[in-house]
Amino acid sequence: MKKPKKLLPKPKLPHPTKLPAAVKRTIKRTKPTEERVSEALENVPRITNETVAEHREDVLSSARKYIYPLQHSKHRVVRISVSLAIVVILGFLVYSGLSLYRFQATSGFMYDVTRVIPFPVAKVGSNWVSYESYLFELRRNMHYYVTQQQTDFSTKDGKQLLTRLKQQALNQSIQQAYVKQLAAKNHVSVSPQAVDQEVALVRSQNRLGNSDQVFRNVLNQYWGWNEADFKRELQSQLLQQAVVAKLDTTTQTRAQTALKQLKQGVSFMKVAERYSDDTATQARGGQYTGAITQNDPEVPPQITAALFQLKTHQVSTLINTGYTLEILRVLSVNAGNGSRTAAHIQFTFQPVTTYIEPLQKQEPAHRYMTP
Repeated sequence: MKKPKKLLPKPKLPHPTKLPAAVKRTIKRTKPTEERVSEALENVPRITNETVAEHREDVLSSARKYIYPLQHSKHRVVRISVSLAIVVILGFLVYSGLSLYRFQATSGFMYDVTRVIPFPVAKVGSNWVSYESYLFELRRNMHYYVTQQQTDFSTKDGKQLLTRLKQQALNQSIQQAYVKQLAAKNHVSVSPQAVDQEVALVRSQNRLGNSDQVFRNVLNQYWGWNEADFKRELQSQLLQQAVVAKLDTTTQTRAQTALKQLKQGVSFMKVAERYSDDTATQARGGQYTGAITQNDPEVPPQITAALFQLKTHQVSTLINTGYTLEILRVLSVNAGNGSRTAAHIQFTFQPVTTYIEPLQKQEPAHRYMTP
């Protein structure tokens, strides 16, 4: 007979009190799911209308610890950038100041700088005289001497000439400042239309070329100007002339008296001999030495324009050339070329310095450089 198989003994489970400590802790921590959810919900803060502001502040305060370092970095970058920009600007201003006032640079670059930054070259009363206006006058004269006279300003004679040109340009820019003061005080102005009319008059007599291209070439060749530069200089001259014409009442009165006598029948020759300031023609009754053509370079364009509007023996009204008042009379007309034989009575205006000198004594100019 087969022996009966021995049954394996039933494993004995350890008594709970005899379980290892780690296992006991694990069993203790294990809780039912419902209990865990309940505890989690108990820890969630309740948000009501009364506590929403408080919770919002809690959330924001938690985020600030991440935001503040970023903001601090940005502020630092901005501060560094601004500091560098200030250093660069100050450095450029120092460089420009030394170039202009110490070394008296006249380059195109420094001229462009003065057109942007209003460096002063002098002060007239309460008004500043810009360095740009000084360089504008100086550079056109330098251009003329270099291109038309082949002057070398690096030579001894060239340096002496440059010093004279600098002094001349400085005096002229200061004089323009005084003229502007006189113009403002006496309500004198020159409109852009008046400048355009003057340009048109000069060009109609072919004095600056017979086309736009030739006109621009002439300006650039002789003075290094464009048309805007030419109009700027012309406007300055016209303003000076208008101021003198307004203030020189003595010359205006003399001219009106002479014109009145002509209208009363006194001969042109006698009036010219008595009143004319042109000593070259006064003894001849005001007659010009030769015939005058329509584009005669020796005669102001205003006189030429008026003469070619008059008939033989006709007398003009007062013609303002800017520097003189003129009364004209056509003596004869050449049928071949249309030239005129003519006479004139000239009344010369006082120089503008007559009216500037009292201002200079009252408000002397303060110069910030010496050529």
